[in-house]
Amino acid sequence: MLKKMKGGGVIQPRPDVISVIRGFLGGTLGILMLLIVTYWGGTPSIMAPFGATCVLLFAVPNAPLSQPRSVIGGHFISALVGLLFINLFGDGMIFIALAVGVSVALMQILRVVHAPAGANPILIFLSGIHDYTFLLTPVLSGAVVLVLIALVVNNIGSRSIWPCYWLGRPVIKNKTINTKER
Repeated sequence: MLKKMKGGGVIQPRPDVISVIRGFLGGTLGILMLLIVTYWGGTPSIMAPFGATCVLLFAVPNAPLSQPRSVIGGHFISALVGLLFINLFGDGMIFIALAVGVSVALMQILRVVHAPAGANPILIFLSGIHDYTFLLTPVLSGAVVLVLIALVVNNIGSRSIWPCYWLGRPVIKNKTINTKER
């Protein structure tokens, strides 16, 4: 068992200057836009997990966890689970833990895994949020704004193409189905 814990892989390569600039620009613009929308609109459009979402969207944009499907779907599913749990069961420690566990499992099943979204149930419980409008603002509105900014920032440069997919093609028995042929 201890042998497995030693690691053995190599560290990822240092990012190029354009990637670092894209990370800085995306993170700054993403959070700034959410703050502006919150200020001008008078409706909360920002929450702490969006900071971590910016790391994925702008530092590792090609990762599966950084695709629009995962960003929007993951945040929505985990926030919905958090709201259901707090409204149905109250705010006990076991329910916070179960809400996170159920969120992770559902994100896996629905193929919308987004690590920062795992914090949504904790945020909901610790903030005492019971109102389902939280799903619209800040969850959906904020996730959509970040994806829209990522569409611009992540496509800066001639070699950049983002997203890798929107909904993705279904995979059956380790083979990808070409949806154009069906």
